[in-house]
Amino acid sequence: MKHKRNWVIGIILSVTAAFVALQNVAAPVDEPPAPNAGITTIASIAPSPTVVERYGGCGYKWAYQDDPELTTKLDDAVRLLNPAASAKAQQFGEDCVYEDGHSTFLAMETDFYVRLPVEDLTTEEDFGDWMSEVLQIVIKFPQEQIQGKYGFVEFWFEKSVDEHVITRVPIEQYMAEAKEITGAELYRMFVAP
Repeated sequence: MKHKRNWVIGIILSVTAAFVALQNVAAPVDEPPAPNAGITTIASIAPSPTVVERYGGCGYKWAYQDDPELTTKLDDAVRLLNPAASAKAQQFGEDCVYEDGHSTFLAMETDFYVRLPVEDLTTEEDFGDWMSEVLQIVIKFPQEQIQGKYGFVEFWFEKSVDEHVITRVPIEQYMAEAKEITGAELYRMFVAP
């Protein structure tokens, strides 16, 4: 009985202390009215910094890292299809940043970016055929050259700096649903309306 009484008293004291602490923290502060009192303004809210979680002595944050070796292979293959085109490979993942400033990159996926100068942005059949040829190159890279999992291939069809079409093709979706599709059908499957 005595043990229960002490336990109840401990809980009551803890709750009371928490209540008093919250009252002190949340108490209104008497401040003089601002010179613009009564005028409502709308301010934009800046995005909050990325939350960094700490595990094993480091904090993780999203990061990108170029893959020079894979970029060279992809760019060479794409330029064989069209000398005016260009391509690069990039890894997406997390940097594990330590207190002393050094970091370790951990790749989660490999993404590809392909640019093709074009004269006309309405040639969906040609765009779809181009996408198919490039995607076939990408999925033939040995798995050990892909860091993490397959990400996407982002296609840029560029008529000018201001006139272009950009579409992303998730590689695993392409392999599962569209590997045999070409031309306008493939293009329409992935291009945003």
